[in-house]
Amino acid sequence: MSEIPDLGPVPQRIEVDVELVRRLVGEQFPQWAHRPIEPVAQGGWDNRTFHLGPDMLVRLPSAAEYALAVDKEHRWLPILADQLPLPIPVPLGRGEPDAGYPYPWSVYRWLDGETATRERVGDPVRFAEDLADFLLALQRVDATDGPGPGLHNWFRGGTLRTYEKLLEEELPGRVDAGPIREIWAAALDARWDGPDRWFHGDIAQGNLLLTGGRLTAVIDFGTCGVGDPACDLAIAWTLLTGDGREAFRERLSVDDAMWARGRGWALWKALATEDEPVLAEILRA
Repeated sequence: MSEIPDLGPVPQRIEVDVELVRRLVGEQFPQWAHRPIEPVAQGGWDNRTFHLGPDMLVRLPSAAEYALAVDKEHRWLPILADQLPLPIPVPLGRGEPDAGYPYPWSVYRWLDGETATRERVGDPVRFAEDLADFLLALQRVDATDGPGPGLHNWFRGGTLRTYEKLLEEELPGRVDAGPIREIWAAALDARWDGPDRWFHGDIAQGNLLLTGGRLTAVIDFGTCGVGDPACDLAIAWTLLTGDGREAFRERLSVDDAMWARGRGWALWKALATEDEPVLAEILRA
């Protein structure tokens, strides 16, 4: 067995305010200095995000580990965007570290839409099929020279054993520890032996945008990479309905092994975020 990678310490996040963003934009992108700047509501965890006028945004990593994704996004997102059926973020400019801010950062076009929830999705089966079609298109993109699992995406696309220590820390005292261990063991036993495929890495409701109840954009590719795409299946338990889950799996033609790994990713995510409703759905499904 290959050595299990070390996730390292918890990232030390920094805060960013409007005045700092205004200065960074004014100094490095003076052509956009006149645009109003304000924080994006629910702007994310890995990055500090700000509106730059009505149709652009500034995205600044909140820790050194998250800054590792900036060069990756600038290299690969324009290539991916040309081959996907839905809009994704494409960088408009790359900002440099500054005395008041230590990491590279980005300017993007703003993508309209409201974040997906079960209540907002108009047709759960169609939504699931549209999402599956997006992931199929992503997996078809040539993975040659793509970024493999690493700290830049917290080892998504690699083995779930990376997270085994974290999972064990969540289990003591849980009445459902037995079933959780069974699902986890099944995920670890279902090993990936296929070719590298592109994956998003964080297909979650906050990164799926709706217009009129339909999926119209996918955002936040900071954890994207190439490897085992099973991590993108976690959404089947975290957002999709029962009928949507069946349609999603059928559209993707997912075999039992990949489905087990995807369920393992969903399990890890539910435990890490202490999302008991989702955990109950995983145990029940």
